Amino acid sequence: MDAELFPRERAGVAPGAVHAPGWLDDEGQRHLLAACRDWARPPAGLRTVRTPGGGTMTARQVCLGWHWYPYAYARTAIDGDGAPVKPFPAWLGELGRRAVADTLGPAAVPSASYDIALINFYDGEARMGMHRDADERADAPVVSLSLGDTCVFRFGNTGTRARPYTDVELRSGDLFVFGGPSRRAYHGVPRVRPGTAPPRLGLRGRLNITLRVSGL
Repeated sequence: MDAELFPRERAGVAPGAVHAPGWLDDEGQRHLLAACRDWARPPAGLRTVRTPGGGTMTARQVCLGWHWYPYAYARTAIDGDGAPVKPFPAWLGELGRRAVADTLGPAAVPSASYDIALINFYDGEARMGMHRDADERADAPVVSLSLGDTCVFRFGNTGTRARPYTDVELRSGDLFVFGGPSRRAYHGVPRVRPGTAPPRLGLRGRLNITLRVSGL
């Protein structure tokens, strides 16, 4: 994947939704991966998310700033070990603001600071059904960063989980930002491609770091 006939180009997937391939360089990926490994350790570490209907999400998750559980936020890992949620680091918020400015323009950068990170770990069998990020009180753009294995990211519309949608290949280091008219669009991960992570990164599986403004 390092040598391609045609380099991957930045693309507007929908109004307010932009895919920026290779946005994080190798050093940035390694730095973010090291931080994720620290955040995944207990207390309030990586957990399996259980839905109100008794099911479980196949991607495991750890949260920063605010702890998300279906379908609300808390200051403790209320559906985990009950420990206080890990703090949201200022440098991660600045990374989110830079991502928005670079993809949607300076005017789209939220006045409020990013204060939530949801970090999902996907093994080769993990999936994520179509859903909306709708538990926040703010409409700031969502910033999504990928590390490790390539996935198919399905980005849909605001009205239904069904078509129309666009499938986008997200590789390690890719950035995807969605805000404005696409802020409440349905999206999901129908499959991960095991063994596609860059060997130099030292990660098996996929990490997705999603940054949000809570408005709480």
